[in-house]
Amino acid sequence: MRFNHDDSTIRSALSEDEVNDLGIIELLFFSYRDFTADPDKQLETMGFGRAHHRVLYFVNRKPGMSVAELLDVLKITKQSLSRVLKQLVDNGHIIQLTGETDRRQRELYPTPSGRELILSLTKPQSNRIAAALAESNVTEKQIIQNFLKAMVNSDQRTQIDSLPLNR
Repeated sequence: MRFNHDDSTIRSALSEDEVNDLGIIELLFFSYRDFTADPDKQLETMGFGRAHHRVLYFVNRKPGMSVAELLDVLKITKQSLSRVLKQLVDNGHIIQLTGETDRRQRELYPTPSGRELILSLTKPQSNRIAAALAESNVTEKQIIQNFLKAMVNSDQRTQIDSLPLNR
């Protein structure tokens, strides 16, 4: 079915008169696109995607994290996590252990290959950040960190503070 061009056709671009900070929104879109490009290429060769990357990242940042904690951080369904986690376990990147204090909990730990993989995925991102910061001055790094943290829902910021380097 072909759509008729009539008075309902909008020919003008979305503008700052309609919504603020379009430049920042666009920079976030473009920077995220390029920030994820290198890991995406590597993950694709393994049959993995961004969900695998996120799981690997947070398990490596907080070894022993429970499945429930990971679900809370990632804001994905148990079903989505289950599929991704199974692939990472089956491929030897993550192991699940029964919780020491609560036997019902499953704790997640990276394996040496899981650590190696996350390093290979994260190093290009780290290099991209370092290059971008080199174009800024040192005082701007804290401003950038504060801005990005403020973009996170206020009731979820404690998740950031719980990671080792953020304490």
